[in-house]
Amino acid sequence: MKNRIAVQLSLLAVSGAFLLLAPASRAQSKGAVVEEIVARVNNRIITLSDYQKASAGLAQEVAQDCQNCSQLQIQSELKERQKNLLRDMIDQQLLIERGKDMDINVETDLVKRLDDVRKQNNFATLEDLEKAVESQGIVWEDYKNQMRDGMVTQEVIRREVGGRMDIGSDEVKKYYEAHKQEFNRPEQVALAEIFLSTEGKSPEEIAAVRTRAEDLHNRLVKGEDFSALAKRYSEGSTANQNGELGQFERGQLSKQLEDAVFGMERGQITDVIQTKTGFEVLKVLDHFQAGLQPLDKVEGEIMNVLYRQKMDPAMRAYWAQLREESYVTVKPGYVDTAAVAGATVIQEVAPTPDSSDKKKEKKRLPVPKVSGS
Repeated sequence: MKNRIAVQLSLLAVSGAFLLLAPASRAQSKGAVVEEIVARVNNRIITLSDYQKASAGLAQEVAQDCQNCSQLQIQSELKERQKNLLRDMIDQQLLIERGKDMDINVETDLVKRLDDVRKQNNFATLEDLEKAVESQGIVWEDYKNQMRDGMVTQEVIRREVGGRMDIGSDEVKKYYEAHKQEFNRPEQVALAEIFLSTEGKSPEEIAAVRTRAEDLHNRLVKGEDFSALAKRYSEGSTANQNGELGQFERGQLSKQLEDAVFGMERGQITDVIQTKTGFEVLKVLDHFQAGLQPLDKVEGEIMNVLYRQKMDPAMRAYWAQLREESYVTVKPGYVDTAAVAGATVIQEVAPTPDSSDKKKEKKRLPVPKVSGS
């Protein structure tokens, strides 16, 4: 529905300009501090309200991840994740700061991402998307900042960690030999889609959608890249994943789709298929015959497993490096589970009256220098 945006907001990616004094407070009650600072990361701060928003988001995330769990299990999982909440928020700020140091600019990609969200939610314009976002109580600029920060941190991780990770063929073969039972499978197809919705459309509009689908199909037949077209034009939830749907066995798809794809080989695409909700073109990314899959068929899958196994320790080592190079302080009473030994804490000070003399404010709230800058 248009009034419910199908976008997961990361509450850990809070960014923007943090005001230590609310504008109204400056006029009505000079010097009234309304934001408690929980942590500083170089020149950025994490306020109590940021922390509370992240905590609320964490509770929603746990409830969604554990839908069939008892209330006791949910509370236990929430308590476990809560231990590292401030650590994760600080980690996020460290990556954002690093992105700035690296002069990473994602503005062009941000515009494309926002337009993708617009298309996926069937909004005519970005202004309509903005209205829908703000109708949920989210400030549009905050929404864009969260998305921007997420894209910056992903690019930092790609360049600084993922791009430097080396997985050799010997490792892949060793994993395959040790886990052969995992690759003894029934017949499966791995699929990607380009989907155009017809929900709520008139017969004339549906005919126009069919024409668009056939045009995209013709472009694919002429050799255009499926992933690129899926990412740009697909209206399905998989558009941001290049249209990739996953792997399916016989019986897991509708008969209409199963008949279309199980007789195809890797790399082939279907004709335009009309379903109850729209038109789609499917691509067979791979076709696995029943039995033990040969190594070349599952090599990419194994590399993804090994990548995930290496990624967490590699990221923790990278964050430790960033902390060594940064100024991170935490207010007493809050716990940063990845704190570097010997790190300082924020000292509580009595509020001082507001003044037009900026030096007084700087003295009360000094901006720390980044080591090595």
